[in-house]
Amino acid sequence: MKSLMLFLQNVLEDLGTWCCTSTLLDLKTIKKRVEDEGISFLTISLAQFGADFQKSLDQGYVGSDQFAGFRRTGGLPRLFSGFLCHIFDSESGRLIDNPSIVHIHAIRQITLMWAKIDLPCTDARRVRALRKFIDCEQDVKHYDKNWTDESRSRFSRIGTLLWADVLTSVDETVYRGEIIPQHGPGATADRKVGNDKWRITEWTERLDSQFPVGEFVLPNQRYWKDLSGVHILEPGAERPVRVITVPKTLKTPRIIAIEPVCMQYVQQGLLGEIQRAVEANDTARQLIGWQSSVPNQHLACIGSRNEALATLDLREASDRVSNQHVRVLLRNFGSLLAAVDAARSRKAAVLELNRTIRLAKFASMGSALTFPMEAMVFCTVVFMGIEKALNRPLTRKDIKSLTGQVRVYGDDIIVPVDYVHAVIEELETFGFLVNSSKSFWTGKFRESCGKEYYDGSDVSIVRIRSMLPSSRKHAEEIVSTVSLRNHLYEAGLWKAAGYLDDLLERIIPFPMVGPESPVLGRRSFLGYETQRICRHLHRPLVKGMVVTPSIPASVLDGVPALLKVLSKTSGLPNPDPKHLERAGRPRSTDIKARWSVPY
Repeated sequence: MKSLMLFLQNVLEDLGTWCCTSTLLDLKTIKKRVEDEGISFLTISLAQFGADFQKSLDQGYVGSDQFAGFRRTGGLPRLFSGFLCHIFDSESGRLIDNPSIVHIHAIRQITLMWAKIDLPCTDARRVRALRKFIDCEQDVKHYDKNWTDESRSRFSRIGTLLWADVLTSVDETVYRGEIIPQHGPGATADRKVGNDKWRITEWTERLDSQFPVGEFVLPNQRYWKDLSGVHILEPGAERPVRVITVPKTLKTPRIIAIEPVCMQYVQQGLLGEIQRAVEANDTARQLIGWQSSVPNQHLACIGSRNEALATLDLREASDRVSNQHVRVLLRNFGSLLAAVDAARSRKAAVLELNRTIRLAKFASMGSALTFPMEAMVFCTVVFMGIEKALNRPLTRKDIKSLTGQVRVYGDDIIVPVDYVHAVIEELETFGFLVNSSKSFWTGKFRESCGKEYYDGSDVSIVRIRSMLPSSRKHAEEIVSTVSLRNHLYEAGLWKAAGYLDDLLERIIPFPMVGPESPVLGRRSFLGYETQRICRHLHRPLVKGMVVTPSIPASVLDGVPALLKVLSKTSGLPNPDPKHLERAGRPRSTDIKARWSVPY
């Protein structure tokens, strides 16, 4: 904790230098609050200060209900008042005509950089999050009951207008039986990992009706005798998804649902085909995405400059997409609807609360189909809101005219400001929760997909993701801190970067390297260093720590190995020659000292 506070002091000094502002009183206040409240002051209270600051930028003034828990002088909080007075009027709290971009960036950097440190939540917070997951099911059922026939018809019509070409293409592929299933890299409800996933021992009756076990579990019919080891589960005996929490912030964890092997296997195949169809369609490719966030970030930048585009963020987004939303969206595409329904898990086991529930939602994070289905659902509802604002039926010409102004990536939504209120109303009608603290449309601040802009200027920040290391055995913390140091250096926070240089040099060799070097080293605008020349290849070398991911041993042979080799979406061989010997995510991070290239 001491090293973290010294690091914070250096960050403050950097920001004070940026803004020609003294930060001594700010540092004193922060130290006192951390002594009294612990690290939660940085990760929760200071992060809330940053969120309130962003909302004040958006609404144009500091509200009386904002910055709770922080003393005020006049219209502004005392903390960081040396920065705030260059942005808001000290007495009225109203946004001044030409607020300083540098000061805006500085406040965001010092307040929000701590929010996502990888620390476990308290048991009480985890249990609260899991109970909220269960309560969310009741909300989804409530909105399902209140979904009117008129709204259902509009949703289906606009969904077909938007996605007919994409869904028809996937529907035909499913009908022809050409889906190529794959295994994802993540955990499974069966607790199978690596190559063991290819030894499929469970299939469901629902899957078998659309994806016959003999065609999807065997390399070919010659091996039909191997089906004796596959158990076909009736609907009531299906394995539920396993609901767990993973770290997100110290305030609240992230809820994910781990799918059974057989479901994940088919879901990945459907995902690949949906992805191909979206990329092949010009309109769909511009409206939704789940691979690259760059288009959303670009639109957020434009919106911050011309104030014509709003950025919306949804809370509990995945958990509020109803299965009914997806069924209505796909109801004109029978083969695809049947396939998606067969590959959807119907029950969830919340083991920590000793509860197993039947799911009204389509799927939580963890299903390969969550992102594409929620993107299409959210975008459809957005256009329903636009249609309502236009007060006439939406046409293909309208949709074409709005490409480049509407885009959905996960729960980050871009819409024209002219339609924002109608879109929000429609989203809430469907049971989705718009996160008002992270949605912006009235000022010049915009945020989408991890990038933030004010009046066209990038005010994105560098975040600290882990506690600082104290010895070489803290491999994951070392890797994270090296990345943090380099991002701070490139952002111009050189005292903070220098502090991390000193800290890391006491633990590991830390040479200057280029951005592409495999060595964990410091980046510099002056280039890289050379410590010796390779005798064989006559190229420069430096000695440093290199990450050596240890892929777990996972031997696969026999029929499952043949199935893996043949289950490829391309005609190329697997680029890893040892893929039948080792597979899965590395269980731990390992770093070793070695000579390597500095570029």
